[in-house]
Amino acid sequence: MGIPIAAGVLVVVLTWLAGPGLLGIHAKSAGAPVDAQITKAVDCSVPGAAESVSFQLGGKPRQGTLDSCGHGKDEHLQVLVPDDAPDSGLVSVTTPDTSAGSQDLRAPIALALLVFACFCGGMYAYLVIRGSGKLALLS
Repeated sequence: MGIPIAAGVLVVVLTWLAGPGLLGIHAKSAGAPVDAQITKAVDCSVPGAAESVSFQLGGKPRQGTLDSCGHGKDEHLQVLVPDDAPDSGLVSVTTPDTSAGSQDLRAPIALALLVFACFCGGMYAYLVIRGSGKLALLS
């Protein structure tokens, strides 16, 4: 009985120490969202596709590259310009985070579900061991 409990506690502690990145939750990237327009669209069949975009930053027209594909030429979208963007030249932009709402609740809920899964696995192991090799629920 002690081994399943220890394994469950170990999994939960290691997950907690690994941080939110293990649960698929990433920190917001620093930058400002701006409206942009696709100036050069790229088909998704091209490996390493990067589209060209134009946008206004600080009242000046700027050009950038978006690591994306499948948009139409002259399509309008919102991009995230990094805070440390250079004053001239191409700027590498990204799409802003599309998940809205209570982002801070995802990590505790995911960890609670992991704890529940470990508990269920431990109970299953206990029932199998207690039943002397066969499922105790069926006896």
